Amino acid sequence: MLWLAQASAILAIRLAQVGAVATPFPNSTSPNNPSNSTSPSALNEATSPPYYPSPWMDGSGQWAEAYAKAQAFVKQLTLLEKVNLTTGVGWEGEACVGNVGSIPRLGFRSLCMQDSPLGVRDTDYNSAFPAGGTVAASWDRSVWYQRGYEMGKEHRGKGVDVQLGPVVGPLGRSPEGGRNWEGFSPDPVLSGIAVSETVRGIQDAGVIACTKHYILNEQEHFRQPSTVDGIGAVDGISSNIDDKTLHELYLWPFADAVRAGTGSIMCSYNQVNNSYSCQNSYLMNYLLKGELGFQGFVMSDWSAQHSGVSSALAGLDMTMPGDTGFNTGLSFWGTNLTIAVLNGTVPEWRIDDMATRIMAAYYLVGRDKAQVPINFNSWSLDTYGYQHAYAQTDYGLINQHVDVRYEHAMSIRSAAARSTVLLKNTNNALPLSGKEKFTAVFGEDADNNIYGPNGCSDRGCDNGTLAMGWGSGTANFPYLVTPLTAIQNEVLQYGGVIQHETDNWASQQILALAQQATVSIVFVNSDSGEGYIIVDGNEGDRNNLTLWRNGDTLIQNVSANCNNTIVVIHSTGPVLVDAWYNNPNVTAILWAGLPGEQSGNSIADVLYGRVNPGAKLPFTMGASRTDYGTDIIYEPNNGNAAPQDNFVEGVFIDYRSFDKNNITPIYEFGFGLSYTTFSYSNINIIKATPGPYTPTTGTTKAAPVLGSFSNDTTEYQFPPNLTYVATYIYPYINSTNLSTASEEPDYGLPADKYIPAGATDGSPQPRIAAGGGPGGNPELWDVMFTVKATITNTGNIPGEEVVQMYVSLGGPDDPKVVLRGFDRLSIQAGHSAEFSADITRRDLSNWETTTQNWVISSYPKKVYVGSSSRKLPLSADLDL
Repeated sequence: MLWLAQASAILAIRLAQVGAVATPFPNSTSPNNPSNSTSPSALNEATSPPYYPSPWMDGSGQWAEAYAKAQAFVKQLTLLEKVNLTTGVGWEGEACVGNVGSIPRLGFRSLCMQDSPLGVRDTDYNSAFPAGGTVAASWDRSVWYQRGYEMGKEHRGKGVDVQLGPVVGPLGRSPEGGRNWEGFSPDPVLSGIAVSETVRGIQDAGVIACTKHYILNEQEHFRQPSTVDGIGAVDGISSNIDDKTLHELYLWPFADAVRAGTGSIMCSYNQVNNSYSCQNSYLMNYLLKGELGFQGFVMSDWSAQHSGVSSALAGLDMTMPGDTGFNTGLSFWGTNLTIAVLNGTVPEWRIDDMATRIMAAYYLVGRDKAQVPINFNSWSLDTYGYQHAYAQTDYGLINQHVDVRYEHAMSIRSAAARSTVLLKNTNNALPLSGKEKFTAVFGEDADNNIYGPNGCSDRGCDNGTLAMGWGSGTANFPYLVTPLTAIQNEVLQYGGVIQHETDNWASQQILALAQQATVSIVFVNSDSGEGYIIVDGNEGDRNNLTLWRNGDTLIQNVSANCNNTIVVIHSTGPVLVDAWYNNPNVTAILWAGLPGEQSGNSIADVLYGRVNPGAKLPFTMGASRTDYGTDIIYEPNNGNAAPQDNFVEGVFIDYRSFDKNNITPIYEFGFGLSYTTFSYSNINIIKATPGPYTPTTGTTKAAPVLGSFSNDTTEYQFPPNLTYVATYIYPYINSTNLSTASEEPDYGLPADKYIPAGATDGSPQPRIAAGGGPGGNPELWDVMFTVKATITNTGNIPGEEVVQMYVSLGGPDDPKVVLRGFDRLSIQAGHSAEFSADITRRDLSNWETTTQNWVISSYPKKVYVGSSSRKLPLSADLDL
């Protein structure tokens, strides 16, 4: 067994030598004299400071009962059983994409970790839900909760314990980011509320939510160590950021997920300030478990662990899939974690805390009551096969083909329709009636993938209509209703004429058909995904923001020959529409995102008026790629060392950047039309009196030690009757001599050479001022103001309006406005409804680096209410 103590020692020393906690990242000044942009020289080769020991959970917030149950369970465990609970069994070792070891003595089966954030991956008889970045456009809390609940219910029905989702990392710093669609929005408030509702939904269904990827995992290129032609081995990218930006932007939605009770957080592949996220003690110990008071467990992304002792002391609680590399049979933990506890380099309280956190999440969501046997297999859809796929042992029943879809198709269809954004509608071109004289449908994106909806592994192609991106964030389609099929069904109800051309390059046929049509509907797309799959030269991240598969030319060819051309966009994020959006023959434009299995039906519901669109863009659509100000690093920029990605723009991404640089977008953040119209009036501000903000003080209790273990190494040997499964990760040791068992020549290196100061200290620790409860100091959620306004439907049909509330924080380097609240109101024609939203202390605060806390600056504050980030007809000063 490989101990890798030397690598752990080097990493631990590196962490221990970095700067002081008082200025944790490259500094920016306080909110009273803020500077949200940090120079490249200050960020380049940035470092991340050490913070030890790893905080132990205390059962705060909603966790008290689960904590007590978890402690009682862990007190029964042996050291080997604790190691089994925290270490994955290896890639393709069991039925799920990730499993930890079982505890047969207590009848506790292996915990099952399974993708994805839009459905159950790698199985059958499951639903394919709309993507996170699509339902974000609904701006509808009920849509997010219901989607989360139904996904959780499906995972539960398959026997899954932990759903690997939802996603708020990537947040969406650069519009080309390959996995932005798995998350929600580049705005932290929109993402924060969406992730909160999704977490609650998943966990109310009885499954642990794993919010990911923590943190600053903003591109696919170089996310892991890789080999580059002409350069050789290149380390994983380092996202370099200042403390203020981290708090005010990227950490914000993770705080919301923690406050909502997420049972797990997945640490990411990338480095942050040149320390890998899954062994970065500042990120996990100080920020997540300390300041945010996270009570659940931190799980590594698959093969994102790079050390043994270092990662344990830095706050990692579970390693996935358990092996150092897929199917190596080697592990940083497993045997090595057993040795580390026995020799004292990992204290007993630390492994007790790992196990308690895992079991507390288990009890929090009621897995002890909701758990059913795992009834599928990630590695085969066959009924019979090998239980241990890589080792090819234990042949038998592996897939019971349990149908977990229930009636979810109805809500999937509704969610996708409610998330479809109407961007243009000249002279009420929409809705259609179905009685149009001649309907023509154009584009590959309207039709089937020639290989079937699941014909490309993990959706790794762009053939046919686009309903989800590619990678591990996918699920198999039970079916995929295409737009062409749904539109044919509409037209044929009335005996109309409908024809189609779905070859994007068939220019002569396109010309001939468009000339006949009284209405032409053109479907186009732009795809992206995870970096282990390359599609049309795009290594996860998009190479550009243009439409794929000749889409722009297709639109131009159709609209040149039909004066009633409707464009429907399926995409993973913003696309460039500048070449044709203002063409008078393009009478309507819809953004439909990645709608899932009911794609065609949901877009038909909007096109034909059964659903009056009320969705709004969750991002900005600019006129050019350079308008966004941020981009992907596509080539190494630091030799064969880690590429350096300096977040010099600070909090100014998406609409904040457009506002700062006075760039006019084509369609701004929050924009979306309806088949009716709305007016805004009567803003009213109600001031609350919550009292002053009190930083958290005092100390924690000492780390609890839950039982004791024997130092008799004979108790930890491989059992003589064990049937060894090839490459399976076990907790046992193969020698009574720990040095021999480690197979590490530097085993005797003194612990003080590689154990960071304070890392094994289980005595009471000072509490963090900005902490105090799950999500942070509870007083951050004190209501400071309540904002009300009157919204009137001035049209002649019922409709829904997403009313948005923005705040100006007032500082010279603050964004012009930041989103702080919203609600989706359903209003009858000619009637009014009241919009109401609270402004919390957190909403008005900036992060102050000198005090390491939130403060409300002395700059004047103002609130705005309107229909988008740039249409804000109502405003009022906030009297502080």
